[in-house]
Amino acid sequence: MPSHPHHHPSHSTTSNISSNGMKQGFLPLPPRNFSNNNTPQSQHRLLPPHRKTNPLVWFGAILCIFFSLFLILAGIITLIVFLFIKPRNPVFDTPNASLNSIVLVSPFYLNGDLTLLANFSNPNKKIDVIFDYISIELYFSNRLIAAQGLPPFAQRRGEVRLASVHMISSEVYLPPELALQLQKQISTNTVMYNIRGTFKVKEKRWDSEQQPERGQRGRREADGATVGSQLRWCE
Repeated sequence: MPSHPHHHPSHSTTSNISSNGMKQGFLPLPPRNFSNNNTPQSQHRLLPPHRKTNPLVWFGAILCIFFSLFLILAGIITLIVFLFIKPRNPVFDTPNASLNSIVLVSPFYLNGDLTLLANFSNPNKKIDVIFDYISIELYFSNRLIAAQGLPPFAQRRGEVRLASVHMISSEVYLPPELALQLQKQISTNTVMYNIRGTFKVKEKRWDSEQQPERGQRGRREADGATVGSQLRWCE
């Protein structure tokens, strides 16, 4: 008998598709919203409400700007005046001195008599000055032993003034080491003194025909300065 071929059912790997074209077992995607959200109305809702600036704030800002400009202009003017005038401190020195007497008493107290010549000069070429306060101090090894003040006086630009100053030391106590040092210097006929001058200077302006008035206040006050010099006395 002729053999009939056996027909085995074939397994299909394709999945069934529904009539609407979607695969079974998957959820449909939500529909896209193509509406435009960047409308002027939506932007207006996101931005904060506009508020007007307080007039006091504008006034304060304008005042700060004018104040800053004033400070800058004042600094420029001050720099120009300083470079034009070129102020310098007065000069003080002692070209000559005479030690009249010096005695050590019991044995840590000093009695002395000194006369010195003080030289004051004004090196400025465009400023006249007034020496309003002048103090001359005499030191031995950084210890004050005498002081003398001078009356105020005016000085023209480039002028030199000499003044005789009398310094007296009356029973000034010296520590033992300084007294021994001074005694050794006296025995060698060589005594070392330090002289310091402290003064306050003011600017003075007057006409060419007007004489300076002693003690008159100037227009601008300068800082006090302290200068010193060393004095050696030899017999």
